[in-house]
Amino acid sequence: MRTEFQAPRQHLAERLGLEYEDVSKIVFDSETAIQATLGAITEEEHWAAVAKRLHLPVSESTKLRDEFFAGDVIDHVLVDYLRELRKKMRVGLISNAWSGLRQYITEHKFEDAFDVMIISAEVGVAKPDPRIFQAALEQLDAAPVEAIFVDDFPQNVKAALAVGMQAIQFSAPEQALDELETMLAAPM
Repeated sequence: MRTEFQAPRQHLAERLGLEYEDVSKIVFDSETAIQATLGAITEEEHWAAVAKRLHLPVSESTKLRDEFFAGDVIDHVLVDYLRELRKKMRVGLISNAWSGLRQYITEHKFEDAFDVMIISAEVGVAKPDPRIFQAALEQLDAAPVEAIFVDDFPQNVKAALAVGMQAIQFSAPEQALDELETMLAAPM
C-alpha cells in the first residue's frame, strides 16, 4: 500500500481547517495511533478518538477513515511479484498496522502473497523493536542471514540490519525490486 494521491488527505485537511501534516500526525502519531499499532485498542477505537479530536461526531469515524485513505492504492505489480517469489522461497509481511489490516488484505485478496503476516497490533510490538523481526524469523523458520527485509523507514532498515538480516530501504518499486533481485542472485 502506498499513498499515491495526496489530494484526498489535502481536501480533508482543508475541509477541517487544518494543514495536511496536522491531520497526518493526528492519524499516525497520536497516543491512540500508538495504542492501536500495539493492539492496546482497536482500529475502530482509534478512529473514534481521531473523530473526537477533529471535533467530528464519532458516527462519522468510518467515513473519516475512508476519506483519509482514499488516495492509497495497492501496488498490484509488487503483489504479483511477491506471489511469484513465494513459489521459490518463503515470503513474510512485517507491518506496523492496526487491527484491521489482516481483514483488509483478505478482503482485497492478496493474502496469498505471504506465507506469514506479522502485524504489530496482533503481536503487541512494532518496528523497529527487534522482537517483531524475531517473531517473523521464527514463524518463517529462517535465520536472520537468510532474510531480506524491505521498508521505507530508515530506522526500521537499521533495526533489521542490527538483528542480522539483510535490508533494503524502499524509495520506489523499481529501485527496491532491482536491489532485491541483486541480493537474491548473490550467493549466501
